[in-house]
Amino acid sequence: MRILSPVLGLALAGCGYVGEPLPPSLGIPERIHDLSVIERGEKLVVRLTVPAATTDGMLLRRLERVEARVGTWDGASFDPERWAAQARGIENSVTAPGPMSLETSAREWVGREVIVAARAWGPKGRASEWSNLVIFQVTAPLTRPAGVKAEAVAEGVRLTWEGPPGAAFRVLRDQAELAMAEASPYVDAAAVYGKSYQYAVQAVRKSGGSVAESEVSESVSITPEDRFPPAAPAGLAAVAGVQSIALSWERNTESDLRGYYLYRSVEGGPFERVGELLDAPAASDRGIEPGRRYRYAVTAVDQKGNESARSAVVEVVAP
Repeated sequence: MRILSPVLGLALAGCGYVGEPLPPSLGIPERIHDLSVIERGEKLVVRLTVPAATTDGMLLRRLERVEARVGTWDGASFDPERWAAQARGIENSVTAPGPMSLETSAREWVGREVIVAARAWGPKGRASEWSNLVIFQVTAPLTRPAGVKAEAVAEGVRLTWEGPPGAAFRVLRDQAELAMAEASPYVDAAAVYGKSYQYAVQAVRKSGGSVAESEVSESVSITPEDRFPPAAPAGLAAVAGVQSIALSWERNTESDLRGYYLYRSVEGGPFERVGELLDAPAASDRGIEPGRRYRYAVTAVDQKGNESARSAVVEVVAP
């Protein structure tokens, strides 16, 4: 029976199994799957993400280059290498994986259908497969919207502009997309009085699966203020009683309504305000004199003190 020394036994117990050495990675980047194209002004903008891994599962930290190309194809069956040989390269200085945006002139392709694709070259000079192919119809550049104006209105902020016919318009607020508008004007009903905003507009045209955008317009700034009174109250009615006249009207629906003022005219004289601000759409005018003619109107007031026009007048003779 062979007995191992204590030292040798501990050494063997602390060692893990060492397998066969792995072959060196070929360094071929994984294929790009998310390439997309839009036309912006006179440029084609290509967006893509180079995966940070190789085809054999190794981490990819750097690239030799990213090869992106745009060109036409008239053949019956698509051959990527023959297409690439005649397609125009999109210049870039990308040397690391991750999301990226590349640009190239669209001018020479106007009116033509092009194919756009890209592939990444790893640090060992080996290329990935070509990315997903994007077939894109290049159109005449959209002109940039001009004359953008913003004004405060009772409904919010009203935007107006001049833009190319046949386009839709992306409305931007504080550099983020707010809405798509079919035409000018557009009202931002979510704007808050007293808060500052910056607006801009971009023309957009879709043709099949292709999207063309203009350059973004110059921005315009506004801090809307509430200078807009509520609507005049409606439905004012008066009922004469003993030494009093009861009045009622329809409740206003404005969210910032503060209350109502009652106005009275006696025997055709001028209208004068009666009492303090009323919370409810009703009032009782007491201390009237029998046989005299009274005329009434009401106004609505908001939280900023903006007062509406007077309601329709009602007339009653005290019994």
